[in-house]
Amino acid sequence: MHVKSLLPVLAICFCGFSVDAQKKWTLKDCVEYAMANNISVKITEVQAQLAQVTYIQSKFSRLPNAQFTGNSSLNSGNNQDPITFRQTTQTYTSAGLQLQSSADIFNFYSKKNTIAANNWEVAAARANIDKLKNDIALSIANVYLQVLLAKEQENVTLVQVQQTTAQLTNTQKLVDAGSLPPLNSTQLEAQLAVDSGNYITAKGSVVQNILNLKAYMNLDPGGVFEVDAPSLESIPLDPIADLQPENVYALALKNQPLQRYNELKLKAAEKKKAAARGAMYPSLSAFGSLGSGYNNQSQQIVGSTPILTPLGSVSVGGTNYDVFPSQPFTNYTYGKTTFPNQLSDNFSQSAGLSLSVPLFNGRSLRSNYERSKLTISSLQLQKAQDDQTLKQNIFQAYNAVLIALEKFNASKRSVDASSLTYDYAQKRFDVGILNTFDLISTQNNLLRAKLEYSINRFDYVFKMKVLEFYKGNGIRL
Repeated sequence: MHVKSLLPVLAICFCGFSVDAQKKWTLKDCVEYAMANNISVKITEVQAQLAQVTYIQSKFSRLPNAQFTGNSSLNSGNNQDPITFRQTTQTYTSAGLQLQSSADIFNFYSKKNTIAANNWEVAAARANIDKLKNDIALSIANVYLQVLLAKEQENVTLVQVQQTTAQLTNTQKLVDAGSLPPLNSTQLEAQLAVDSGNYITAKGSVVQNILNLKAYMNLDPGGVFEVDAPSLESIPLDPIADLQPENVYALALKNQPLQRYNELKLKAAEKKKAAARGAMYPSLSAFGSLGSGYNNQSQQIVGSTPILTPLGSVSVGGTNYDVFPSQPFTNYTYGKTTFPNQLSDNFSQSAGLSLSVPLFNGRSLRSNYERSKLTISSLQLQKAQDDQTLKQNIFQAYNAVLIALEKFNASKRSVDASSLTYDYAQKRFDVGILNTFDLISTQNNLLRAKLEYSINRFDYVFKMKVLEFYKGNGIRL
């Protein structure tokens, strides 16, 4: 391969993608955006709102209820008048109005415990949101560091391409002058092709990791996006002495959202058990109602006329005399009763107390109580399992930090040794006592050492951040 044939490859390597001036995303920006736009977080927030609605409704259930009903009907045929209870064959319309109310006086604290349980459920739902946000923050931090690692590897491979290009240019001059055989330039051309391929792969890895980061943030994958890449030296790390697993575990039990969620769910279950037990006892309530009715055929007296009519006659001494009653008869005139008058005349009231004693209900109340106790047992076991998993994860994370630190230190020593070896090889190559193949091998060893160093360095930082996360520091870069 000739130098001229590598120009298109080098153009691809060095050109990159043109982007408009824009904001660079820090880790904090990525996390905050994900919290506001991640669909899973939004679903969990809706569930918390549903728990809040249930809690508010249970609080209002302590207040007396009131219900107003009104009805109207058309009746025809042989029916009973709902007001006078007389049989009638007329067609008539009727209406009724009623206001009813009832209130619990005592129900063995069933409602009180239900309200308390719903209040704990709201707190648990909010803790669940925090748990999901923590999980997303940790995942975003991992992917964010992977982007930084990919960029670091991109820079390392770019430097490798530049070094190989410079070597090839100098060697080609010597070959053209007849000082070196053509095999030297050919070997370097092959190495440049390999280095260019590594660089292109590294650039592709950057793009892929950015796409992964966008997916967590619910960002348009086709949009322009650039991270703010801080130097690893500027990332704050707690001293390893402050991250002893037993101490971290004690703090994690208090501040991790999953542990808070389990505690709150257990408190809610205890209150639900008390409410289910209270439902098995008698309850006392008061009730009252107001009502009235109307019938369009109802009549009332609108006038009267006294009539003195003889009952008969008697003959006294041959003379007939009319016999009248001691009181005259009254002839009444009837008219339709008005709607306001009927509402007033038919107005009725009632009030009383109601005692409800559950005797037999297919064992539903007892079963609810038994289920509430089993729910508590299940939550206690789940809490113990999550605490055990948390402790195991912390000890594993601490062990992983120790391993990552050893690998990081070892890779740093490897880079130092490989750099020194490469410098000696370059000097020997320049004076002609080292062939091109050995120089390339030494250069590849240095490249592998640098890449391994980058991986181990980022791996150590991330594992330290995991321990800090369990401690309750959050994710800081």
